[in-house]
Amino acid sequence: MTSLFLLQLLNGVQLGVLLFLIAAGLTLVFGIMDFVNLAHGVIYMVGAYLVVMFASMTGSYGLGLLLTLPATLVIGLVLEALIFRRLYDRPHLDQVLATFGLVMVVTELVKIIWGQSPLSILPPDALSGSVPLVGALRYPVFRLVVIAAGLAVAVGLWLVITRTRIGMQLRAGASNRAMVGALGVDIGRLFTVIFAFGAMLAGFAGAMVAPILSVDPGMGESVLILAFVVIVIGGIGSVKGAFAGALLVGIVDTLGRSFGPIILRAVMEPSAAAQTGRVLAPMLVYVLMAAILAARPQGLFGARP
Repeated sequence: MTSLFLLQLLNGVQLGVLLFLIAAGLTLVFGIMDFVNLAHGVIYMVGAYLVVMFASMTGSYGLGLLLTLPATLVIGLVLEALIFRRLYDRPHLDQVLATFGLVMVVTELVKIIWGQSPLSILPPDALSGSVPLVGALRYPVFRLVVIAAGLAVAVGLWLVITRTRIGMQLRAGASNRAMVGALGVDIGRLFTVIFAFGAMLAGFAGAMVAPILSVDPGMGESVLILAFVVIVIGGIGSVKGAFAGALLVGIVDTLGRSFGPIILRAVMEPSAAAQTGRVLAPMLVYVLMAAILAARPQGLFGARP
């Protein structure tokens, strides 16, 4: 049981860092720009498809990853210039409808280009093995690399936000966007940078998860819902909150799916416990969100109203 707990805890941390890569850009867009972007999940999906395509073309996952990052950055710039820029001053309902329509369009384009069948890619040979953890328990090297990469991005993003001029502008914009614009900051350029960087982070998450999960046209929908849960738990506009919320959601979701049926066996028949556990496990992150919001309506690290 201890080995299972450690294994699932690592899986939860891995899910958490991937959610952070998606939620970091999303929380900046939502917190600073007050923009509801439902299309963020499809960029994660496109990143996964691009790394599969580029890796097949070059014969190297590493080269595929290096090509995917600027490709998703360009996609973010193009979408911001052609679509999102026209929606900044529109009501949230217009933003939701427009970005939902974009989700449908991009999903259909993905099906046309790559088909509807799930795709897969193998991790690099150097990262395809496993390492011992405790006793006979082993853990895949690539999953550890995913965790390390996510943590490295989190540290780098923290340094950018707390130690650079553009980070100062981002923090100021999250507090008072109108005042930042009045002080001479080019809000349009700041918005473009946020969108493009957020798109690249989402594409990076998709590229990192491609060797672990199957790549299919619906992979962005469920992760987008979890990303919104993350930014609500952490606090809208707070990257630190996004990191804490992502780890909480990842660990709670993974441990709940693994240990929920096991705990229920103490009071139910095994078959009923398994079925009930499968039904209740996906609800745990929403129960967690409700509990946190009941105690702190602004989220863990959100600014008080």
